[in-house]
Amino acid sequence: MDTILNQNNVWLLGLCMLALSGIYLVGERLRSYTRSNRRRTRQPSPSTNEKQAPTNSPPATYVDALPPQRRQSLASLPLPVAYKDIDEEEIKQHILSMTADYRTSPDRRYTPTGFSIGEIKALGEFPDYATLSGVPLPQAYREFDIDRALPRPYRPFRWAYHQTMSLTKMESDWWIELENTYRARIAQRQALYAQHGSNVLGSLPGSELACKELMEMVLQFVAARYPQYFQLQKLAGGKGHVFHNRILGTAQDVGSRHPLEILIENIPEDFGIMLRDERTGFYFLRAGVVCSSLGWNVGTKIGMQLHEIHEKIPDYKEKMQFSMDRFFTKMPTDKPIQRGSWGIEVGEPLYMPKGDPQETLRETQNPDLKLEDCNLRVDWQTLRRLPLSAAVVFNFKALFTPVTEFRDEPGVPALAATVLKQGKRNLMEYKGTWHVEHVVLPKLEKWAEEQVKRGLVAKGWEVATLEDSPWFRGWQEKWHRQQGF
Repeated sequence: MDTILNQNNVWLLGLCMLALSGIYLVGERLRSYTRSNRRRTRQPSPSTNEKQAPTNSPPATYVDALPPQRRQSLASLPLPVAYKDIDEEEIKQHILSMTADYRTSPDRRYTPTGFSIGEIKALGEFPDYATLSGVPLPQAYREFDIDRALPRPYRPFRWAYHQTMSLTKMESDWWIELENTYRARIAQRQALYAQHGSNVLGSLPGSELACKELMEMVLQFVAARYPQYFQLQKLAGGKGHVFHNRILGTAQDVGSRHPLEILIENIPEDFGIMLRDERTGFYFLRAGVVCSSLGWNVGTKIGMQLHEIHEKIPDYKEKMQFSMDRFFTKMPTDKPIQRGSWGIEVGEPLYMPKGDPQETLRETQNPDLKLEDCNLRVDWQTLRRLPLSAAVVFNFKALFTPVTEFRDEPGVPALAATVLKQGKRNLMEYKGTWHVEHVVLPKLEKWAEEQVKRGLVAKGWEVATLEDSPWFRGWQEKWHRQQGF
């Protein structure tokens, strides 16, 4: 990686490197299961000119590097304590330990984004996170109907499929996206937690502030985005809040449970919380609630440093570790990011840890497999820094769409077929699509020809990432029509 970057592009380059890893944190997709079964020769994908830190250079250190400060946002908030400027050196000298519980820490301790424990306590519950983070609350989506709502039709296919991709800033209105599987997903997540416990939800000492902050930000978001379904009610006396969920018909005192348990019972989204180690400046997974992982779980990853989480990923240490570490170090709170990862699955496998019986589906090409049983799985992902704790939170949800939907989506069949046939071998083995390709690929090729004949795609179109990526031309009309608008 180039070692000289300006402030305007460092977050984007970091995101690029995040994408290069294919968001391996979302799931080590069992690439070994397809390797032994792969028989045909793939065409090589275009080479990359990716730069990286020299392998013989000394290890990077970020102990003196703090993320962009946010304490200046306090100046515009009413507080019982007076705001004053604090030198960054004082923040470093009195930095809050990654393992320290903020509730019992001295008021003069500071988080990496520059907030003192005294100031955080003075802010109380559910402060103005829009001001603190620089990310506005969403617009109210009053026409939203949970019973007919469909997720936006993400099709994050790319060609040429190698270590670059189109990336975007997070759309602030769509951080948490709900759809008509809400009730079923919440029930499924609760059942998974009851069965798997700490392999689904876990937290380590020092994550108390980040867990509380995340829970408050998420509930604040959904109450603003979907006011017809969610409400935050402040209890009499000013202490405590009740979260009303009109979809499930529940009302919960949010202080009565662990913050991540409040989330798993109300929000069909997965969250991983990374905290900065004050001794090195590197980031560690310190808490998470993850019910839709393939090949891993919270119990096997919690407590690991970023590069340890990705230890088995080919080329990670040589090509990605340096930039990923630097990106986490520098990511600001006001520039959250988003992207999509995809796979093609039999059925709708949500939680599949290593050793799950469903893994065997990936080992063979079932001659009786039907196209109707094949689904595109998109893990729509966002990454953002929380303002108070400075935790970097990775969240995602699995969305399943029948592959048959591709037939009338301009350019999607040809693009998907090209990736499956010509994608770089190690990337495709990692995705683990081999077990469905004998059924899916012939149909994609047939539909691609149909689209040319119907004029949905221009004759002679050179396959490439779609202009509307991660969607397709005309997606809004189809999306609205399917919801009955």
